Amino acid sequence: MTKATNITWHETTITKEERRAQNGHGSCALWFTGLSGSGKSTIANAVSKELYRLGINEYVLDGDNVRHGLNKDLGFSEKDRKENIRRIGEVAKLFVDSGKIITTAFISPFISDREQVRTIFEEGEFVEVFVDCPLEICEHRDPKQLYAKARLGEIKNFTGIDSPYEPPSRPEIVIHTDKQTVEGAVDLIINYLREQNII
Repeated sequence: MTKATNITWHETTITKEERRAQNGHGSCALWFTGLSGSGKSTIANAVSKELYRLGINEYVLDGDNVRHGLNKDLGFSEKDRKENIRRIGEVAKLFVDSGKIITTAFISPFISDREQVRTIFEEGEFVEVFVDCPLEICEHRDPKQLYAKARLGEIKNFTGIDSPYEPPSRPEIVIHTDKQTVEGAVDLIINYLREQNII
């Protein structure tokens, strides 16, 4: 692929700080990562609902939804997964620059990809939320029957079965969905955002 060279970055007239001031709160990316079925989307949407209730400008980027549009040209090879996460990181950064809190729910299985995304944000803007749940429980839940299909060989490169998942090395928040309720997880995340003076 040929990369464009005759391009220049244009600073916006309204700054990120001005947008945050107008909103009355900070902005960040809550980056949920974990196995399929661990509860990422459920918790991300529950956090979104609570932020909305509190009057916070927020939005949810969900893995399946993004693959219907922005990333519909990507498959699940390691190369495509890396590109999927790269694109999502760039979109999430735009939301943070706009003064919103963005929650992202993606497996994002590789440490290097998540750490690469972290580098494009300013300090404190990338909040990695590890949704930790044992594989056997995720497989038992299997709401989309993906593990069953992967075990039958109908899905290739499935994280946790024939493709690895690399747990975060330094997540800001860890949620154990085999032990914690959704409500408890939401409280933990909202409290973190308050402690960091983001909301």
